[in-house]
Amino acid sequence: MPAPQVDVRFDRYYRYDDLTRVLHEFAAAHPELVHLESIGKSHEGRDIWVATVTSFATGPDTEKPALWVDGSIHATELAPSSALLYLLHTLVTQFPGDPDVRRCLETRAFYICPRVNPDGAECALADRPRLLRSSTRPYPYDEEPRGGLYVEDVDGDGHIRAMRLVDPNGPWKECPDDARLMVRRDPTETGGTYYRVFPEGRVHEYDGVIIDVQQIKQRLDLNRNFPANWRQEHQQRGAGPYPASEPEVAALVRFVSRHPNITGGVAFHTQSGVILRPFSHQSDEQFPAEDLWTYQKIGQKGTDLTGYPNVSVYHDFRYHPKEVITGAFDDWAYEHLGIFAWTVELWSPQRHAGIPTEGFKFIDWYREHPLEDDLKMLRWSDDALDGQGYAAWRPFDHPDLGPVELGGWDALYAFGNPPPALLEKEIAAFPDWLIWHCLISPRLELYQADATQLGPGAYRVRLVVQNTGWLPTYVTKHAQESKLVRGVVCEIELPDGATLETGKHLEERGQLEGRAYKSSAPTRRASDPTEDRLKVEWVVRAPAGSTIRLLACHERAGVVRAEVELP
Repeated sequence: MPAPQVDVRFDRYYRYDDLTRVLHEFAAAHPELVHLESIGKSHEGRDIWVATVTSFATGPDTEKPALWVDGSIHATELAPSSALLYLLHTLVTQFPGDPDVRRCLETRAFYICPRVNPDGAECALADRPRLLRSSTRPYPYDEEPRGGLYVEDVDGDGHIRAMRLVDPNGPWKECPDDARLMVRRDPTETGGTYYRVFPEGRVHEYDGVIIDVQQIKQRLDLNRNFPANWRQEHQQRGAGPYPASEPEVAALVRFVSRHPNITGGVAFHTQSGVILRPFSHQSDEQFPAEDLWTYQKIGQKGTDLTGYPNVSVYHDFRYHPKEVITGAFDDWAYEHLGIFAWTVELWSPQRHAGIPTEGFKFIDWYREHPLEDDLKMLRWSDDALDGQGYAAWRPFDHPDLGPVELGGWDALYAFGNPPPALLEKEIAAFPDWLIWHCLISPRLELYQADATQLGPGAYRVRLVVQNTGWLPTYVTKHAQESKLVRGVVCEIELPDGATLETGKHLEERGQLEGRAYKSSAPTRRASDPTEDRLKVEWVVRAPAGSTIRLLACHERAGVVRAEVELP
């Protein structure tokens, strides 16, 4: 019977039921490569799915180094789920013919969580969307706020754009080069037609004078809830009542912590078109130098393969120069687990409009940018998106405010996420980097296993293993210095009637180096000591022809098994 087919498309965004269906279809169509499990329930009771992807014919995932990849922890950030479905699709379809994919899945594993926050995404994808930051759980208070503007799809067209109202004291006016654009009123300007601009929505208890944009009662930010430098609400809004208090974060932390074979992590978000690395809260000077250099090398490979620049959150991606972020996934994964972890911000409408990266500096663009940038983006919407990205202002009889105009950017499907027609092209660049990232992990392999007769019934048994991966078995210097990872554990199993004369049945040895920290060129003083190899010897007494079983394992580098027959 032929394997079931996977009905998956990359020019649309999937709601929860369809996402669940697609994931189960992948697992049913490729059981030799994909196992699917729920790692927990969301606040509203939806399963949080994780696909384990490896060649199970070559061993279980837990005995191989692995890469964790997740997406869509924030409600309106929809493209990450598609990016991870695309990774899953790439792995299973390219496994038969692509040597890198085959080698990766035969020796390593992926843990893929396409949607960490299914409740929030379901709100964003609803026929009449609601735009939340993260979870749907009320926080920090249960009651519904009263009065003010509530952001919603007030005209029922399935989009949330902007509203403008004529107001003689408004700070905005129409752009003289294109009346669709709103530009700032000059500081001393009077005598024109001016506007206030609000998000599209209803205004409750409007008194005809005051309009406040009301905070929603769901104010959690799940990417501030991880247990790394977590801070209370008065220090960082949305972080939750305590670290990992939210079921989505708790499920992720529990799974990753219980899989010490994970050697790296990548969390996909939107938007800015950039690959981010820790730290979020302190300078690069706080890194062990080798970790910083390795972060930069891995990031540069990401830039080479995707075109996305790679930068530090602290130095290049701060929302305010006097504020820092804490409690994020990548900081937690590096600081608590000692693995290289990243945040990828998919999609940059500015870059697609032809504004170079150095011209908009990621989130700095929202503080200040030239008018020409807005005109470029408008032309891009007209030409590349057939005008669907930015809607011209149109009259609307608002149920609370009376005559207003609706228009502006499509926040979900042009600015915050790629328009569906451009989605596949945007996400297609990332599997190559993720596969490469997985392949640089440490890998424990057998170098030699033998037995030499020392005398009647006495034998020296030797096991030599080596790390063939680029990274050392401890992965980061931080993990090594903080003793976050065990060394190689070696074990000998004797048959009945045999005795161990010297050595231990089980012993923990040290770490094995990789090639990551080699100099850029061999020099007169360079040398390559065999720090990537480990030798263990035992003396046993046993009858000739006996079989001795040997085991070497490392929680991050995998497992080696060997059998030696005594001559």
